[in-house]
Amino acid sequence: MGFKQYLVAAVAIVGMSAGSVAGWAQDVGAPSATGVVPPVASAASGVQTIPGMPAVANPDNLYSETGATHIAPDVVQDPARVYVPNLRSNDVDVIDPATNKVVDRFPVGKSPQHVVPSWDLRTLWVTNNAEGTIHGSLTPIDPRTARPGPSIAVDDPYNMYFTPDGKSAIVVAEARKRLDFRDPHSMQLQQSIDVPECKGVNHADFSIDGRYAIFTCEFGGHLVKVDMVNKKVLGYLKLSSGGMPQDILVSPNGKTFYVADMMADGVFLVDGDTFREIGFIPTGLGAHGLYPSRDGTKMYVANRGSHLIHGRPHSKGGGVSVIDFATNKVVATWPIPGGGSPDMGNVSADGKALWLSGRFDDVVYRINTDDGSMISIPVGQEPHGLTVWPQPGRYSIGHTGILR
Repeated sequence: MGFKQYLVAAVAIVGMSAGSVAGWAQDVGAPSATGVVPPVASAASGVQTIPGMPAVANPDNLYSETGATHIAPDVVQDPARVYVPNLRSNDVDVIDPATNKVVDRFPVGKSPQHVVPSWDLRTLWVTNNAEGTIHGSLTPIDPRTARPGPSIAVDDPYNMYFTPDGKSAIVVAEARKRLDFRDPHSMQLQQSIDVPECKGVNHADFSIDGRYAIFTCEFGGHLVKVDMVNKKVLGYLKLSSGGMPQDILVSPNGKTFYVADMMADGVFLVDGDTFREIGFIPTGLGAHGLYPSRDGTKMYVANRGSHLIHGRPHSKGGGVSVIDFATNKVVATWPIPGGGSPDMGNVSADGKALWLSGRFDDVVYRINTDDGSMISIPVGQEPHGLTVWPQPGRYSIGHTGILR
């Protein structure tokens, strides 16, 4: 069914329950169309993955399949766009990176937080968590047309991830202290996991074999480790200082999880298997978002410039730190000219630009990854978790486009 045909069909189901809206994402393509390799239980690399998860091509670099030349044939046909969810104006701005201009804007649900690529790379989901209400929703965007489809009612979708085998979407219900496993296409609920000691659960990353995930607990200073096979909590870890963990990213070799902490002004290092803190890297005021470089050698840290949830614009502490994965050292620092509030985003397909929302400045930053020079593009009110599309890689594990 084509997108326009679906919109006609959607009219006929008005009044039905949200769980019955199941056709939009299912019709935009199967995983095989994106070039996903056949899943195997044991990769040639020697990494024993969970059943259904694509093989680990290079155990020394989880991001080896996200290099600039690895865009799947079906995905490369999608128009190059940057999708920016504006938390306070309840809409999404669409930027054409060729011109650095906003070329479209469309309304979505209340309080859009992130734009999340689906596991099969054929849908971009806007997570509208409707802060303070029970009217959360997910708005699908067709990346081929860059236009939205009908929203699906979903409780408190602050963020969203996908199990590495592609069988479930994980809706991060932040206010409910809960992880909701849902059908990745229809978003019907499969099961839930309560994480009662994880106040403000929000960001996650997965082990190299897909057997567990570690989620950050923003308002409790904890991390929670979750068994992805048996769907249960394995334990909690209290960070030694700071107290407001944000984004989390696994190292290229899968051994270390980096945790940005907005109060500690830097990045904690955590051994995922033993689930213990093993180090800390100071970066800058309000360390927040974490993104790997396109070649998998560096990590970009967005320092939001404030310890406050609702900070002031033009913070002189706002900027980006560049960490070398091999040495765990900061090798470059890029301040925002005139001050700013870099938050969440992603790297361009060719790796030459880092795109970040300017959370408290109502702009988006396009940062040159060679020298840190940047431009600002005005957008809606309080932009948050933007994504850049298309992206190279075989499948997405969620957030603003963490692909493998």
